[in-house]
Amino acid sequence: MNMAMNRIMKEFKEVVANESNGIELHMPQGELTRDIPNSASNKKEIYLTGSLLGPPDTPYAGAKFNVDIIVVDTYPFNPPKARFTTKIWHPNISSVTGAICLDILKDQWAAAMTIRTVLLSLQALLATPEPDDPQDAVVANQYKKDRKLFEKTARHWANIYANGPTPEPECDAAVANLVEMGFDKEKARVALSAMNWSTSDALESLCKG
Repeated sequence: MNMAMNRIMKEFKEVVANESNGIELHMPQGELTRDIPNSASNKKEIYLTGSLLGPPDTPYAGAKFNVDIIVVDTYPFNPPKARFTTKIWHPNISSVTGAICLDILKDQWAAAMTIRTVLLSLQALLATPEPDDPQDAVVANQYKKDRKLFEKTARHWANIYANGPTPEPECDAAVANLVEMGFDKEKARVALSAMNWSTSDALESLCKG
């Protein structure tokens, strides 16, 4: 853990020195390390939070997304764990859990990479989704079948959850319509997004669920 901690402190300074590219890294208040849940060992993990600005010329432009980062004790020889805590509509990020499908967080990690590499790679992923290797199949299907509808949905989610600058009034009205019928706002938004903003299909989905 000492090696991982020393490396993280060095990387933290690197990110702080380069925040102009739209990424930030934060140390949590209180303990930096925590025991691994449900583990009989004495191993600890390092908990960090990061954020990144949506790239220009994408549905995420102007929005800010937060990411939880967990550094394992074998870092940098093994990749950190990361997930979005800000909800996002993206083929490679779960719209439910924030889980991420990105090669460098799996088998393409190299010890020379850093947390800054991870944040920049996530920012690049927002600009260049990989729908053929999805984390969220519903989003990937929409991306491949109707790119404009995908971009509209992604902008709506960015506006609602990540303070994105571009509202989508039609989406807002559709959600409000279902809320007036007595449905939960978040469930209504998810159903409409998944059903390509068809109110009738979303209603059917909500009633089944």
